[in-house]
Amino acid sequence: MSAIKQSILVVGGNGFLGSAVCRRALAKGLDVTSISSSGQPFRTPKGHVPGWTNKVKWHAASALEPSSYAPLLNGKTAVVHTLGVLLEGGYKNSLKEGDILSLGSSFVRNFGLESGNPLTRGKPGEYEVINRDSALRVFETYQAAAPPENAGKTFVYVSAEDVFRPFVPKRYIETKRQAEDEISRVCGEISPPGSLRDVFIRPGLMYHPHLRPLTTPLAVLLDISSRLHHKPPLGLYGILPSSILRSIASRPQGGPNFTSPQGPSSPTPAPAADMSSLESLANLLEVPPIHVDQVADAIVEVIRNRPDVSGPVGVEAMRNIIGWRREGEEDPRPTKEQPATL
Repeated sequence: MSAIKQSILVVGGNGFLGSAVCRRALAKGLDVTSISSSGQPFRTPKGHVPGWTNKVKWHAASALEPSSYAPLLNGKTAVVHTLGVLLEGGYKNSLKEGDILSLGSSFVRNFGLESGNPLTRGKPGEYEVINRDSALRVFETYQAAAPPENAGKTFVYVSAEDVFRPFVPKRYIETKRQAEDEISRVCGEISPPGSLRDVFIRPGLMYHPHLRPLTTPLAVLLDISSRLHHKPPLGLYGILPSSILRSIASRPQGGPNFTSPQGPSSPTPAPAADMSSLESLANLLEVPPIHVDQVADAIVEVIRNRPDVSGPVGVEAMRNIIGWRREGEEDPRPTKEQPATL
């Protein structure tokens, strides 16, 4: 019996990461379909339509309206959900156009949303709708679709590492984790086990020097920081910036003479939100940035050749999957004698 050609649907295939997934999947021989609100092919910042887009089946659909894309899911061996927003209120055009002033304004506006309840604004926020609800609607619809013959199904949800607070509201990462938790719960209850695999891709900062030029300077700084934290110079263990931040985050507030309602020996810890933001900052200093094409390569490789991979996949795991290594390290990809584990 001949092997079934792998066929994937990319939600948001004309976006920053989605277009990279489409392009890399085509290069590996996969059949690729994309859905997006416009249904238009990917265009470069200068408005060019690359030649590879002719091989993708582009469809207009809303992730929140299953009837608009459910028929496209029949026979798909995998779905890759790339929709997501880092900031509410629009910022992606600023990144694409390299408009640093407009991007800065977006960050400033979102500081006021940190403690806001989206219900008090009269409608769910973009984080809840795009980061969580859209993924869950697509997942539920894919779960209900007929499975391809003699093959399991894979749902890849592009989530994120918790590295962006306090620069973005905590609801950003909360809604990502809520989507992960629900998808994981459902996959764990499906029978037979393993018939629907869940994969949560968790990049930190994704960059591209041409498609998002504003990300490059920050990526350079974060790469230096991650290298320093990965292999610090002698004598710096324990006094690295991330270590200091984690130490402060875990330290109870108040001194030995502080008196709480429970007595003088029960110091009151700082608010959890403040402390978790420090942990997020520490993560930012440690997690290396990753080129968007490397994230796409990892996604395609997981779909094609790594049925053993499921659950959260961080930056180091992605690099392991695609065989990326730091200078002086051995190739981390699995061999027949020694399969890699994540």
